[in-house]
Amino acid sequence: MTEEPTRKLAVLLHADVIGSTALVQLNETVAHQRIQDAFQRFSQTITHHNGTTQEIRGDALVAEFSRVSDAVTAALEFQSDNTTHNKEISDEICPELRVGIALGEVVVADNTVTGEGIVLAQRLEQLAESGGICIQGAAYETIPKRLPFEYENLGELELKGFNEPIRVYAVKQRSQPHAQIQQKVSTSDVAEKPSIAVLPLNNMSGDPEQEYFSDGITEDIITELSRFSILYVVARHSSFAFKGEKVDIKEVAEKLGVQYVVEGSVRRVGNRARITAQLIDAETGNHIWSERYDRELDDIFAVQDEVTRAIVATIAAQLGKTVSEKAARKTTTSIKSYEYLLQANRQYYRFNPDDNIAAARLYQKAIERDPQFARAYAGLANAYTTDYFIGWRRTQNALQNGLEYAQKALEFDSNDALARIILAWALIGNGRWEEAELELDRVLTSEPGDADVLAEAGNGFNGVGRPEVGIALLEEATRLNPLFPDSYQRWLGQAYYRAGRYQEATTTLRAVRVDGWGYGWLAASFARLGELERARETLNQFIAQRQKELKSSGVSASTTADLLGNYKDNFRTEADWQHLLDGLHMAGLTE
Repeated sequence: MTEEPTRKLAVLLHADVIGSTALVQLNETVAHQRIQDAFQRFSQTITHHNGTTQEIRGDALVAEFSRVSDAVTAALEFQSDNTTHNKEISDEICPELRVGIALGEVVVADNTVTGEGIVLAQRLEQLAESGGICIQGAAYETIPKRLPFEYENLGELELKGFNEPIRVYAVKQRSQPHAQIQQKVSTSDVAEKPSIAVLPLNNMSGDPEQEYFSDGITEDIITELSRFSILYVVARHSSFAFKGEKVDIKEVAEKLGVQYVVEGSVRRVGNRARITAQLIDAETGNHIWSERYDRELDDIFAVQDEVTRAIVATIAAQLGKTVSEKAARKTTTSIKSYEYLLQANRQYYRFNPDDNIAAARLYQKAIERDPQFARAYAGLANAYTTDYFIGWRRTQNALQNGLEYAQKALEFDSNDALARIILAWALIGNGRWEEAELELDRVLTSEPGDADVLAEAGNGFNGVGRPEVGIALLEEATRLNPLFPDSYQRWLGQAYYRAGRYQEATTTLRAVRVDGWGYGWLAASFARLGELERARETLNQFIAQRQKELKSSGVSASTTADLLGNYKDNFRTEADWQHLLDGLHMAGLTE
């Protein structure tokens, strides 16, 4: 029975083997096998990037995507992998492909795709170099410019079969080193902005229980400084690596790759706080600015804004610039609500079922004190969504609560990037993928300079099936935060696996302390590389750690289904989930 033709606008990819006739003449059987192998590998890559291979026609392949960025990412990834693959072949039968990508209308009928879009993609492919990619100008216009691609404008060209000239771009991956575990970053890596690290303010209150307060003040100053586009600010995790140490400012600055350092102290007595802060030129050791603030605790937020503005203005003055931006407003005026937030954050980052529940209760107390406190709503949403995805199952309706509280946070502060990322994860859990992706794109349009935001967003893009974007953001986060936490590397390793870059996934995940699912990703990576003994050993660690995590929260861990829990909800397509699951099965996981 003939299928009724369907017309639609689509992103079309056309790939062709260069010199296929010459390859066949060398050895017909081997050439056909290797060409088909290349197309099968390309098809797998296309599937991983939300595309569909429509046809394989002898020495050509046709695929369809809904987004140009996915098509380009898939093509770049395959071309890179194919170059590596061909280097391992000892003879001359090495299929190399050219790729063309275009937007156009097509007709789909009887499993065949025809139309002007396919013809245009084919014409563009013929313009590409060996191992290269050419795209239509209209397609180029739709690609977010934050993606790590480089373009060469080939001009407006006359193409056979088209009346009007077509603007054509050659595209390749932007050169950038892979993220490495590092203890140091040079100042030259920090663009051309003034660079600054805020060291943890010393708790001078004589009460260890007040540590959260001085840490919270430090974190907020870091956060507010990160909002200023004229500054590069080292992330909290790197700065806090020096907490409690007697430091040499020059050594700290060299290690973190910064020009300026802020240090100081907090002394809290009753309802008053004294904050001292000083800004130091790391190269000379000179104190550029210092100030002491004695305030009622109700004024603490004004003090933080004063400190932030003073630091930025001082650096700007050193450079002969002016500061046009102002510190963002605080989202609460209640010191008690703020204290609950800081205590809740401390509980949450212990990352276990009991402390997660304790954190949620403290976020609730913060909200009771100030029903419009956006950051408390965001924290509460984060606790609930974490509960759901990790599989602790300690709270009822965790996913729905996470969604509602994240939306509430954005009602009171639409600029809260982390709240938007948490909302994206809640949407992911509900299967609302396009909405989740839109929220993540909105985060990036604000051009965040906060390493934690970039890392969280990178992990979010992993979740919506765009691992190459996730990789770019996570690698940038490690640059901004030279002493980055293990979570950055765990997420980066997962992104490498999702992108089919198994060696990088293995190297990255082995370099850090991983949690239960971290062992799962590592086991699958070993299996994909054929290191089955290591894969089995790591799988046993995955099973043991997951059983421990689940039993501590009162969840049965007797079956494979228990071990996997809700984790499938992290994946946009069945193929993406199956990609990981197959790796675990290769490592020895049974149903």
